[in-house]
Amino acid sequence: MSELTLTLHRQISDIAASDWDACAGDGNPFVSHAFLTCVEESGSAGPRTGWLPQHAVLRDAAQRVVACAPMYAKSHSYGEYVFDHGWANAYERAGGRYYPKLQIASPFSPVPGPRFLLRDGVEIADFGAALIEACAQLGLSSVHANFCTRAEWDALGDAGWLQRIGVQYHWNNNGYGSFDDFLGAMSSRKRKTLKRERRDANSAGLEFVSLRGPEITPAQWRAFHRFYVSTVDRKWGSAYLTPEFFPLLGARLGEKVVLMLAVEGGEPMAGALNLMGADTLYGRNWGCDRATPFLHFELCYYRAIDFAIEHGLARVEAGAQGEHKIQRGYLPAETYSVHFLRHTGLRDAVAQFLEHERVERRAEMEALATLSPFKQGNEAE
Repeated sequence: MSELTLTLHRQISDIAASDWDACAGDGNPFVSHAFLTCVEESGSAGPRTGWLPQHAVLRDAAQRVVACAPMYAKSHSYGEYVFDHGWANAYERAGGRYYPKLQIASPFSPVPGPRFLLRDGVEIADFGAALIEACAQLGLSSVHANFCTRAEWDALGDAGWLQRIGVQYHWNNNGYGSFDDFLGAMSSRKRKTLKRERRDANSAGLEFVSLRGPEITPAQWRAFHRFYVSTVDRKWGSAYLTPEFFPLLGARLGEKVVLMLAVEGGEPMAGALNLMGADTLYGRNWGCDRATPFLHFELCYYRAIDFAIEHGLARVEAGAQGEHKIQRGYLPAETYSVHFLRHTGLRDAVAQFLEHERVERRAEMEALATLSPFKQGNEAE
C-alpha cells in the first residue's frame, strides 16, 4: 500500500474513461464510465437526490490508475436496495451520527457485479483498507458496498468487513435453443401455465418490439420515462431518474441498451428497459399506461428470455424482489454486500444481527428452491 495513493473525485468526468474502464472491464455495464456519466450528467445522481460522487481512485508510483470504485457520500439510504435504516436509527438514538456515509454502488441499480474495480494485481483488501482510512479522515460513520461479487464479499469479510446476503431471482440459460426448449424443461403443469400466460398477453391486440439503443426515438424515450414515473408513483417511491437520463443512456451505451415495448395503435403503452452485459441481460425498469393480463410477465420475463436465448446469453437478472418470478423460471440466487462500521459498539451489534440474518436468508432460499417449476429427475409428464 505504500506505493499506492488514493484520491476521491466529485465527478466521474475527472477520471479518464480509458483509465476507469481498464479497471472495470466490459462485462457489467452498470460500473462502466459511460453509465456513471449518464447518471451524473442527467442530474439523476447528485445534490438533488443526495448521491454526491466521491469516486475512489488508486494510483501507483507512476500515477497510473490501478483501481477505482463508484462511490458516493450519502445523507440517506434510499435508492440502494440493501436496507440499513434500522442501523442508522439505532445509532442516532444512541447519540451517534450515521449520515453522511460512503456508499459504493451503481446508483439506483440492484444489479450484482464488481464494485472494487482492479487491475495489475491490486488486492481487494488493500483497496478496502484505503477506503476505511479515507472514511476516518473524513469523519464519516461507515463504508458500504452493495451487490458486490462473492470474491469481494469473501476477501473483505476476511479483512473484518461485515457480510450480508440477499436474494434475487435469476434465469439461467441451460443451453436452450428456443423458448420451447426452455418450456420443455418444466413440469407439465407449469409449462401449460406459461403457455397460457404468453397466449393471453399476445392476444390483447398489442404489438411487441425490441429495440436497441440507436433505434430508440426521442418520442419512445419520453413515453418510457412516463411509464417509469407511473410505476414509481404506484409504489410510493422517488423518481430519481430524470427525463434526460434515458436518451443519454441510449446514446452512450448504444447496443447494450435493450428497450422492449408494447405498442397499441402505433403508440407505446408499456415498456421494459434492459442493459446487456458480456453474458447477462439485466432487467431494470418497467411501466405501462394501462395493464392488460400478463403484460408485465411478457415484457419483463418472457421476452427477456427470448432475447437471451437468441443472443446466446447465460443469464437474465430481473432485478429485486418477487417470489412470483420462480414459477416463470427465475430461481433464487444469493446477492452480497459488505459493510464497515467505524463505531465498535454499532459494528458488534450489527455483526450479531447479520449472523442470524444470514442463517434465516439461506433457510428461506432452501425453502424457495423447492418451488422450482422445472422437472425433477425422472418426473413424469
